[in-house]
Amino acid sequence: MIRSISKGPYISYNLLKKINKLNKESKKEIIKTWSRSSIILPIMIGYMINVYNGRKHMPIYISDSMVGYKLGEFVPTRKFKTHKKTENRLKR
Repeated sequence: MIRSISKGPYISYNLLKKINKLNKESKKEIIKTWSRSSIILPIMIGYMINVYNGRKHMPIYISDSMVGYKLGEFVPTRKFKTHKKTENRLKR
């Protein structure tokens, strides 16, 4: 289900507070967050955000094509290991 339009997009209050503080000071620092469900807003463009994937923080550079997506969509939580390849397979 999608979020109600009257509520507006979800963004963590602490994350929004950090971004507004950096905008006032006109600084570009790395922001660390655990909020994977926060939606990317246009005021976040140009910032580097470290998003927690369950094990460590992964860096994301926010660009204009990411607006409207959630932060967690750009950070994989699982590492895929390839399937074993057997050389002694029977050919049919």
